[in-house]
Amino acid sequence: MLSVQPRLENSQLMSWLSPFIAVILTLLVSSLLFSWLDVDPVEAFNVFIIQPFADSYNFGELLVKSTPLMLCAIGLALCYRANIWNIGAEGQLLVGAVASGAVAIHATETSSAWWLVLALSAGVLAGMVWASIPTWLNRRFHTNIILTTIMLNYIGFYVLMWGVHGPLADPQGFGFPESVMFADPVLLPTLFDSGRASISIVIAVIIAIVAGVMLYKTLPGFKLRVLGSERAAAKYAGFSENKLVWGVMLGAGALAGFAGAAEVTGPIGQLIPSVSPGYGYAAIIVAYLGRLNPIGVIVAALFMGALYMGSDLAQIELGLPTAVTGLFQGTLLFFLLACDFFIAYRIVPHSAKGLSSSTKSTIREEKGAA
Repeated sequence: MLSVQPRLENSQLMSWLSPFIAVILTLLVSSLLFSWLDVDPVEAFNVFIIQPFADSYNFGELLVKSTPLMLCAIGLALCYRANIWNIGAEGQLLVGAVASGAVAIHATETSSAWWLVLALSAGVLAGMVWASIPTWLNRRFHTNIILTTIMLNYIGFYVLMWGVHGPLADPQGFGFPESVMFADPVLLPTLFDSGRASISIVIAVIIAIVAGVMLYKTLPGFKLRVLGSERAAAKYAGFSENKLVWGVMLGAGALAGFAGAAEVTGPIGQLIPSVSPGYGYAAIIVAYLGRLNPIGVIVAALFMGALYMGSDLAQIELGLPTAVTGLFQGTLLFFLLACDFFIAYRIVPHSAKGLSSSTKSTIREEKGAA
């Protein structure tokens, strides 16, 4: 027989090494898949991991895909640090995009730069409002945040579909589900002379650094970590659980809403149904890959952005389906969680001889009852 026992002390070194171990195991498993698909694993890994960094255009597109992942993952990392299982970044991102697009379509080429500020603010506010719904339900009726945030993701998607098919659709768009192209004053400035990467990536990195300092160097961050590690201790110390939950959920909603607003006012330039290919869900993996540390999220988001960019390149150069990216993400999350499990627990042989007398008598009673 085998039993699972918690370790007396977790290894900090292994906690930081586990993402790298998970990546290596993912690459090994993926190489078997590529071989099965008659694709050279070395060539596949070159396309998926190396080529996104190979030239300025590819790197710019990598930054485009990394930005929403980074913004959403920062908020999720803070939530998970507080042991609040927010799965709603996708829906918050989508409603943020809708709200921002609803403002941006009214701007003209002669509008002031304040229209951009207004559009981004609308996205942030919409994300916060969307995050407040499951938070209020949880604090008022003790509902499960996991379930309510997941359900609101689907509702957020249909809000987006309603917008692009209805009031926000381009009147001259021949029925296509998209808004008008936004005017230049309401678009984020780009980083490079060519390419779509905008200054939102710089803003995301700054937010990650500020969030990291807040989490580890300030009293609110300390309260957040105590709440996540031991709720009873946080209550005994007089920390307000209600304020912490509301604060971290609204902060995560604001970041996800800003990510959606930055997408439509940045690289996309209009409101379309495919605003997000699942950034909000992939951000969960990014948060854990970054060890729930906002600074680590920066590196993790770039890595996941490389996978998204590599998926596009793999379709063109190798003829692989986009589902391969989802397989990468799922396998990576599986190995990451497995590594974390073995850091916190160990599996030991458990023989009948080692059982206590009370346990043995219980087993005999159960057998007799059977």
